Amino acid sequence: MTGRTHDLAAFTALSLVILNTPLPPISLATGLCALGANFIGGLAPDLDQPTADLWRRLPAGSVIGRLVSPIMGSHRFISHSILGVVLFGFVLNALLKWMGTFVLVDMGLVWSAFMIGFVSHLIMDTLTRDGVPWFFPIPVRLGFPPISALRMKTGGYLEKYVVFPGLLIFNGYWFSHHYHFYVEFLRRFF
Repeated sequence: MTGRTHDLAAFTALSLVILNTPLPPISLATGLCALGANFIGGLAPDLDQPTADLWRRLPAGSVIGRLVSPIMGSHRFISHSILGVVLFGFVLNALLKWMGTFVLVDMGLVWSAFMIGFVSHLIMDTLTRDGVPWFFPIPVRLGFPPISALRMKTGGYLEKYVVFPGLLIFNGYWFSHHYHFYVEFLRRFF
């Protein structure tokens, strides 16, 4: 999947969780940090690739990407597995707890939003021809549907003209159908 599809999928997943999970009152700063963390989480598994969207968005990111990506193995390696979810989650949780001592943001919600984006990335990549090594270090890549020839190509016709627009349409429907909930949710901030 391309970066923009991962961003939209992460946002969609976060929207679904927000509607179906009772949230404590949150500040605007927490909400904005959580939204940003969700988008970063939606791109983070591709940090194993020096040309990843996230590296391109950072100053000197391409240099950092060339240094970090060999440590993580090849593309769709450990960062695209359950073990990667656990490792990223553990490291980020420790970092956010430390940062939480300096800022007035609910880092637990920021961490949750990041992880929702991260897992949505793996789910979306499961739909591509290459699949995902969910059970790394077992070298089997799983995908849906099980026959790789039936899966979509990253950046291909199906992603550009079916999946991405489908996510946009779903979000439009979702927000229009649950309009009152989101208005009340946003009123918490103003």
